This record gives sequence, C-alpha cells and structure tokens, in this order.
Amino acid sequence: MKKIFFVITIAALMFGCSNEFLNEPVHTKQGVVAGEAAPNEAVLMSTATINANTVQQTIKGFGGAVILGWQSDLTSAQRVKAFSPTDGMGLSIVRVRVSPNSADWTANKATIDACKANGGSAIASAWTAPASMKDNNNLVGGKLNTSAYAAYAAHLTAFNTAVGGVSAISPINEPNINVSYESMKMTASEVAAFVAAQGSNCGAPIMAPEPFDMDQSYINTYLSNATARSKTSFVCGHIYGKNPYYYDFGKPTWMTEHYTNSSVSGNDWANAMIAAKEIHDCMNVGWSAYVWWYIRRSYGPMDESGNVTKLGYVMTHFAKWIRPGYSKISCTPNPSTGVFVTAYKSGSRMVVVAINQNTASTYQTFSVSGISYTGFNRFRTTSSSNLSADSFNAGTSFGITLPASSITTLVSY
Repeated sequence: MKKIFFVITIAALMFGCSNEFLNEPVHTKQGVVAGEAAPNEAVLMSTATINANTVQQTIKGFGGAVILGWQSDLTSAQRVKAFSPTDGMGLSIVRVRVSPNSADWTANKATIDACKANGGSAIASAWTAPASMKDNNNLVGGKLNTSAYAAYAAHLTAFNTAVGGVSAISPINEPNINVSYESMKMTASEVAAFVAAQGSNCGAPIMAPEPFDMDQSYINTYLSNATARSKTSFVCGHIYGKNPYYYDFGKPTWMTEHYTNSSVSGNDWANAMIAAKEIHDCMNVGWSAYVWWYIRRSYGPMDESGNVTKLGYVMTHFAKWIRPGYSKISCTPNPSTGVFVTAYKSGSRMVVVAINQNTASTYQTFSVSGISYTGFNRFRTTSSSNLSADSFNAGTSFGITLPASSITTLVSY
C-alpha cells in the first residue's frame, strides 16, 4: 500500500509543485519519518547534528544584479517574481551600478523599491568614477585622482540620495584587474586611502574592497589601513577563480558577484547543482550574503522571458525561507558522502537546506538540539520537479530520504 503522511495542499504555490514524491512507501520504524525509505532500504549515512544554541553569522540575504545601462530593467511582473517571498523567488538583495552619469541614477529606483518592499535591500557598486576625476580622463582603467576624493564621495552620496538609499556602497568594483570596459585599476592601499579620507562621506555604509577573486592578500592590505578599516562596514568580493574560504576579517563578509557558467542555460540542472553547493560553501565558511550576477539572463535565475530557471529554484531554496536577519547555526556541513547541509534560525523557526549530489537517493539522519518544533514543511527540487511540497512531524532525531541530485529545504513548525 502506498500513501503519504501529512501532505500539505499548496495548490496556489508559485512555480507549480510536482507530485513526483507523493507515492513514497510508508514506514513506521522509530526515527524514520513516515513516507521515507528506511535505513535498510537506502544508504544509511552519518548524522547531521544541528545545535541551534550555537549561533554563527547573521544573514544579509541572497540575490542578484540588475545593471542598467548594460541591460534593460526588470518589468513589474519580473520584480514580483524576483523579490516576493510569497509569489516569487524571495531574492532579498539587488545589486545595482553607480553610473558615472548622474542622469542614469533614478532609473534604478523602481527595482530598488520593489526589493525593499519585499523585505530586501539594495547594494551598489561603482565600476568607475566620472572620467574628469581620473588620472587618464577615461572611463576605462586609470586611477581616481587624490585631488578628486571629496568630489567622488559627493558623487556617491548624490547617487544614494537619488535612488532612495542603499544598504552599502562599494566605491570601486574589482579594482585588482585590468579590463577593457568601465573600470578603475587601483592597489589595495590606494582604495584604502580613498576610504580613509572620505569613507564617512559617501552617503551609505562602505563595502570594500570588492576584488575579482576574493584575494585575501588584497583584502588584508586594504584592512591594514586602520582608518579605512574603521570606516568599512562590510568586507566584500567576488569568487571568480576562487573557492569560498574561511578567514576572520573582523567584519561581516559578503560575496557580491559570481556566475558559474555563462555558456549554459539557467535550466541546466548540473550547473544549478554546482551553484547550490557554491551557496552552501559561502554560508558554511561564515559569509553573510550571496549575490549572483544578472538576475535576468539566459544563464541566470530568471531567463530573458521572465521565467524562473532551475538555477532560480535552487536560489529560492535559500532566499525564500532564509530571510534577512536570520542566523546561521551550528550544523554538520558534510555529514555523508555527497550530502551538504546548513541550518538557520530566527526566533522559534529553523530552516535546514540539504543538498544531495549523489546519483542515487540518500537516507540522511538529523539530530537537533536547542530549538523546539513539531515538524517541518518540506520543499524539494530535482531535475524534473520544482519545489515539490509536503510536511511531516518529527522529533529531535529523525531521518529523511534526499532524492538523487536534489536540494531540499525544511522549514520548522
């Protein structure tokens, strides 16, 4: 006999939940959630231990970029799909560009306001100062003139005012590489010199130094300027060519740009699973934010027609339920071969995200302390289903089957 225990009816849930998991065998053995494969019917792996009393970093959020001037803005419907935690992916960070032309600025406001209205925030990065403030009088390359420090700070402040306020502003995007587009190439000490002189006058908290590859040496050199360090609220950078790593910079650390592969569709499941593991890694090493490159792109969380992609569903597993202000809590990060787990809490609610990279379903046990709950609402995405939902009651020790090549989010109740 086949049935499922404690099924949630979520007919109105966005993205159309699949029924793929609604015919699982029922088991009543102690510690096995009804509807799951028992230990002797799937591989029994090591326990993921979660301690909600051990609080780690505070989560800023998960999001992506909308870079006007290089792409068109999101439509009203696409903003809902991107930022709404009830009717969309729940992305809680939008990253925007500080154009060197002030006439471009107010165009960002509608998308920024939409993100804020859904409980999120905006961050801004400047690729370049206006050419007149640079030593080469060009938007590409060159350095910020020291004589233009005050004028550039005023430029950033005016941007912040024009868009209605951002949570943080980066004065220079990827200053450690030479490129052929809008940019400034500056040493860590030069970036620090600007922030030391004008970091309090840029209109928003400073996030810096935003290197291309989260270069630890570059960041440490920047932070070695004590005045710049004191005026920097958040350490940020990108992970092109670099895996997330643990290092205590003494500041909340944000990953503010990355994409995994621009040559494949956002619906490529193998690539989406790579991104899932990457988000896990960023959270596991103690970082507080994960920001994809373009929100709407063929390889992004939303395609050019405004449809949520497989990558988008993966990001939803984090963004929709792990909201700004949640805390990451202690959790065995890799309890079993191919299984990766992180856990978070806010008040009495706990959220667990489990990734199964294995090509077969994997039975995973959990042991939880420091928080009370009755059970979990469960959401699962695979190559053939999106946010398939059910629920189950559970005690402090329980086990569930993670489908092959899947991501699962558990939300306590």
